[in-house]
Amino acid sequence: MSVGTPATQFLRKADIAFEPVQYDYHPGQERVALQAAEAVGIAPDHLLKTLMLEVDGHPACVVVPGDRTVSMKRAAAAFGGKSASMMPSDKAERITGYRTGGISPFGQKRKVPVIFESTAMAFTQVGINGGKRGLILLLSPEAARAALDARALPLCAEN
Repeated sequence: MSVGTPATQFLRKADIAFEPVQYDYHPGQERVALQAAEAVGIAPDHLLKTLMLEVDGHPACVVVPGDRTVSMKRAAAAFGGKSASMMPSDKAERITGYRTGGISPFGQKRKVPVIFESTAMAFTQVGINGGKRGLILLLSPEAARAALDARALPLCAEN
C-alpha cells in the first residue's frame, strides 16, 4: 500500500519500520479512537490517540492509549507547566498541518514537544494515526518515541 502523508514521509526518512492500515473513518462518533481500534483489529489500549494541548499557553502533544483519559494535571507537570487544556481544533489543525481526526505526532508542520503515556511503552506494537483520517500506522512504540525524541511519562488519569 502506497500511502503518502507527512507522517509516513517522516518515518521513512527516520528509517522507522511501520505498516499502514486504512479503515473507514466515521466522523462524529463519540469515541473515534475506540472505533479505529475495532476497525483495525487491535486492542483499544494499543491504539494510541494523538492529542494537542496547551500547557501554560504553549503547544504540546501527548500520545496516549485510546481507552484512557489524559490527566491535565499530570500533563502540565510532565511539560514543566502549571496548567494544561485541550487545544482548540482550529489551532491544532494550523499547528500540525493535519485535520482533526487525522492528527499524527509525526511530521507535524510545527515541531512541538511530545510525551507518550508510559504504559504504552510496554507493548510490542501500537497503532498511531498516520496523518489523515482513516489511516493508522502500526509500529513499535519505542521506535515512535525515539523518532520524535519524546519522553514517556505517566499522563493518564487512574482508571
